[in-house]
Amino acid sequence: MLVSAAPVTVGIFVGGRGRRLGGVDKGNLRLASGETLVERLVARCRQALPAAELVLVGAAGAYGRLGLPALDDAPAGIGPLGGLRALLLEARARGHAHALALACDLPYLEAPLIARLAEETSVASFLAPRGGELWETLVARYAVDALAPVDAAIAAGERALQRVVLRLGAGAVALAVDERERAELRDLDEPGDVPV
Repeated sequence: MLVSAAPVTVGIFVGGRGRRLGGVDKGNLRLASGETLVERLVARCRQALPAAELVLVGAAGAYGRLGLPALDDAPAGIGPLGGLRALLLEARARGHAHALALACDLPYLEAPLIARLAEETSVASFLAPRGGELWETLVARYAVDALAPVDAAIAAGERALQRVVLRLGAGAVALAVDERERAELRDLDEPGDVPV
């Protein structure tokens, strides 16, 4: 079992509309193992961070069976940026310095990478793998102090999480990943992406 020492709030983002998958709730797609995507991710998070507090972020009505608390976007209607703001507010209310933001459609993500994300470079305002110019904004750790740039982005009418990372400047740190870990970052966007 992996154990992280630092308390952290883990937010699993379930609010996407899944348009490219026919409008389904992505997290409820069933894998060949019989578990759903979100069930698998919750299990990996609990393995990596047994003391972490898990919450669902976004429209979570379809995931009630998990028994996890759910956060509405704050504000609603602006995509994952509203979810990130809600997650950071929740982490701050719980007295945690950081929150992990994880998309629910990550069928390959494993516990060791989740643990690294929670533990490495504790002073960073943002920690995530990076591919070229783009950051993995929903396989990422955000410090609660990222709330100010989040609020500034919302006030400026920006909606992309990439813009928040740009606002963090040198506080954004890339998590080095090897080839195996990079493969764990693949998400589901098309019907053919569901592992069988």
